Amino acid sequence: MPDTLLQKEITGWGRYPRALCHLYRPERVREVAHTLRQEEPNGFLPRGLGRAYGDAALNSEGGVILMERLDRFLAFDETTGVVRCEAGVSLADIIATFLPRGWFLPVTPGTKFCTIGACVACDIHGKNHHHDGSIGNFVRALTLLLSSGEIVRCSREVNPDIFYATVGGMGLTGITLEVELQLRRVDTAWITVDYVRTRDLDETLRTFHERDEHYLYSVAWLDCVAQGKGFGRGVLMFGKHAQIDHLPAARRQNPFTIPRKREKTVPVDLPEFALNPLSLKAFNGVYYTTHPSREGVLVDYNTYFYPLDSILQWNRAYGKRGFVQWQCVLPYEKGIENLTRILETAQRRRAFPFLSVLKRMGESSGGILSFPMPGYTIALDFPVRNGLFEVLDELDKIVIEAGGRLYLAKDARMSAETFHATYPQLPRWQAVKAQVDPKGLLQSDMERRLRLMEAVK
Repeated sequence: MPDTLLQKEITGWGRYPRALCHLYRPERVREVAHTLRQEEPNGFLPRGLGRAYGDAALNSEGGVILMERLDRFLAFDETTGVVRCEAGVSLADIIATFLPRGWFLPVTPGTKFCTIGACVACDIHGKNHHHDGSIGNFVRALTLLLSSGEIVRCSREVNPDIFYATVGGMGLTGITLEVELQLRRVDTAWITVDYVRTRDLDETLRTFHERDEHYLYSVAWLDCVAQGKGFGRGVLMFGKHAQIDHLPAARRQNPFTIPRKREKTVPVDLPEFALNPLSLKAFNGVYYTTHPSREGVLVDYNTYFYPLDSILQWNRAYGKRGFVQWQCVLPYEKGIENLTRILETAQRRRAFPFLSVLKRMGESSGGILSFPMPGYTIALDFPVRNGLFEVLDELDKIVIEAGGRLYLAKDARMSAETFHATYPQLPRWQAVKAQVDPKGLLQSDMERRLRLMEAVK
């Protein structure tokens, strides 16, 4: 049985903040149960591949259970596309195993290097949320190890309160051991993409509303440096899974084979001065100019869904201090007004995001702490700099006033007051947490920072 693997300083993908944690790496379910019986002053937290950006998968001076070796496929129905697997299976594993058989992920975030257990814990969403919702809509059942040592199965029909508290529950209700997931039938490994270049924010949002109901996937890159007439200009990318007859004749014999990309890497931390308003303006200008409106462009799934996965350690580009991604969702009512306020505030305060992504969201999966709601979601990547968090506090206030909220999987610095003001179903989640983990064994730095088990006004 494993004792502490090692004591090590770890981070999320944003490399901010850092935490000294006690790491465990079980390989069997019985070893996970044994680990939970160890003495840890700050309890335990399961962790996937470390792709949550902030402190969601950190547990300072406490136990962190690395789940990546619980990565076995347990069952698959070739007819229905339902797979049952251990929680440490990565999205890359699922794609590699089942795409050649004609099945793809029903929902995917911007990286495939994350575990299915972590995806459920964050109730991740993708470019098709306006159409299909988040991953929780496709989870058929979960098997959890509770802090008491009891193993329970939960779904929408069996232990539904535990199910909905776990989907989006950030790993704090129990250790997810198995996930039963509905995959999506596809004919090829390719996506047909229509690109639309827009002149300003009004045109960007209008184009979304006019077109994205006709596509399974939609996303926009925004130029958050442009001002004046170009304020909010962007490039929208609407996608559908390609049919075999959409492929060139030479590819139809092997529709699930795509070209192998040469991996690049960011070998060192870039200096802070590398990301500045002038360099960002130049980069955005080049990107905007080189992405004109085009229709029917055939791209492989890696290019469309995971463009950054081909650049290893790309998080180093933000420098030694790391970066934070600030992602909110804003209701459609007054959506243009509130998006404008956010972008104008960032520009006025000289906080220019290196990457800006906008999507439309549909209905929630029902996860009690799930992030999505109908509205616009915007994600902004900022290098950590002096004064940045004061700017983000201003943006948080706009979100609160708009009736929106911030995404826990990306957050690293939101206040407890902001969290409690924007997640109105928290008391319901607290009741389930108290039931399944009465001693509070499952903890995280995020849980303590946001005071998840307290009443905060």
